[in-house]
Amino acid sequence: MSKFTLVCPLWVYRLLPFLRWWPSVNGSTTRDDAMAGLTGALIVLPQGVAFATIAGMPPEYGLYAAMMPAVIAALFGSSWHLVSGPTTAISIAVFASVSPFAPPGSPEFISLVLTLTFMTGVFELILGLARMGVLVNFISHTVVIGFTAGAALLIAGSQIKNFFGLGIPRGTPFFEVLSLFVQHIKEINPYVTAVSVITLVSGILVKRYFSKFPYMIAAMLVGSVVALILNAHYGVDVTHVKTVGALPAGLPPLSLPDFSFGTLNQMLFPSLIITMLALTEAVSISRAVATKSGQRIDGNQEFVGQGLSNVIGSFFSSYASSGSFNRSGVNYAAGARTPLAAVFASVFLLIILLLVAPLAAYLPDAAMAGILFLVAWSLIDFHHISLLPKVSRQETVVLWVTLIGTLVDLEKGIFFGIALSLVFYLYRTSRPKLEIVLPDPDPDSYHYTPLDGRQECPQLKMLRINGSIFFGAVAHLQQQLQEIEELEPERKHLLIMSSGINFVDLAGAELLAELARQRRKIGGGLYFYRMKDSVANTLRRGGFMQDIGEENLFAAKTHPVEIIYARLDNETCRNCTLHAFNICHPRLPNGEPRQS
Repeated sequence: MSKFTLVCPLWVYRLLPFLRWWPSVNGSTTRDDAMAGLTGALIVLPQGVAFATIAGMPPEYGLYAAMMPAVIAALFGSSWHLVSGPTTAISIAVFASVSPFAPPGSPEFISLVLTLTFMTGVFELILGLARMGVLVNFISHTVVIGFTAGAALLIAGSQIKNFFGLGIPRGTPFFEVLSLFVQHIKEINPYVTAVSVITLVSGILVKRYFSKFPYMIAAMLVGSVVALILNAHYGVDVTHVKTVGALPAGLPPLSLPDFSFGTLNQMLFPSLIITMLALTEAVSISRAVATKSGQRIDGNQEFVGQGLSNVIGSFFSSYASSGSFNRSGVNYAAGARTPLAAVFASVFLLIILLLVAPLAAYLPDAAMAGILFLVAWSLIDFHHISLLPKVSRQETVVLWVTLIGTLVDLEKGIFFGIALSLVFYLYRTSRPKLEIVLPDPDPDSYHYTPLDGRQECPQLKMLRINGSIFFGAVAHLQQQLQEIEELEPERKHLLIMSSGINFVDLAGAELLAELARQRRKIGGGLYFYRMKDSVANTLRRGGFMQDIGEENLFAAKTHPVEIIYARLDNETCRNCTLHAFNICHPRLPNGEPRQS
């Protein structure tokens, strides 16, 4: 492996990333990967059908999305354990984005979804090649929690009609669904509801007491048996318990997205939304698994892998896919050692589909609704939702704005959340904290600590600025410093502890230069302790150091007070009884400090 690594230049690994791990494949890893792949195939079988239902696609398309995209993402991605395929959030986003343009499940709907998938892949690929993986860091965890909870409620709302056997039109907005449910509550079908409830309860019990067995498969089997018994005893005309219908057995058929200008224009904004969601899911999940495996994740390479999987998948009847937390977690827990596990999962899924496809004719819609209720419940992060109000009011507002916005309009809901979280962030960073400090009483210490009841020097003000000085923070800082100057005009000298200032922009540099001129004008000075080199270099390049003065910058592990003390007013120092600094002693007539 080491020889192979030396022979191949870096650009080869970026072009063909699977060459990094391929030399480590052997009989032992292949056995482990095959077992993990079989487990993953069993997991994705019910999930694929469920997620396709959420997306408004025929059930088999959920399985197609777990085949080719999973293989491509495994070969060209960065993570060794991430498994791509259909996900809940992407599925609900696909449905919300495309359903206004075509009836769900129709050929027009499928064509639009394939175009959406292709465009999503193109955007992901562009971001990856442009090394823009850092963008997902601007989507806060709170926004993801709020969006996921909103998506979970949308899933549950979309399945109310199937769960209770009510005639609610497909695609009805969430709050209207609730209104219609209350209006038609007396029309609930007891047979359909019985199948849904029994499926739901059986899934809960299996998940709780038999956690090693796939609870979705168990719930599907129980619900199907109950529906068979009811239909056999009462007849379908009485029960109205309908089934999904048989799935087509075979390879994913070739498909062609619609590249007409009108379709591309319609899918532009939705594809940007899904790109953002898909990349956030993929990178966050791969990083979460990597914390356990110890692997280093390249976010940009993951973008490329996800982009290629969606671009190629759109030609193999796949709708938009991303990293799946459930399947990735199961893949790692099952002992997967290389990305071949995801390839094996796709192969085994195809084999299983050939064997069980006809059995889907016995799967009732009501059972699917019960399973999707389970999925929706598991998506809601009750722990963090209850914790946020205790931690941050602003984050709580972001959560509920995102959640409610998602329920009203899924596409715009997440943008509202991101925008609001960025606004709050900018508000916090635009108000750097000013803290009054004094030197540590220990003469050997270089630290500056809060006052804690100590008296300040009547001539020298000491402040610690915690935050960068940029255009958004200038007004706040200017106001705070002006108030200090007006309230304490006798303190003409100002020493700023600068280690908390990470950067300054043009507006910030102009503020510091102006502050230095003002202090000199009133007979004082402006000084900085432990200013970062990057900040000082910015001031030098802009010519602002001419006003500030290199001599007024003090490096770490120095005592600025010893230098500044000589610049203070002699008369004031002689009459001062505070002795704020260790160097403070009654001065000689010539202004020099008297030796103790």
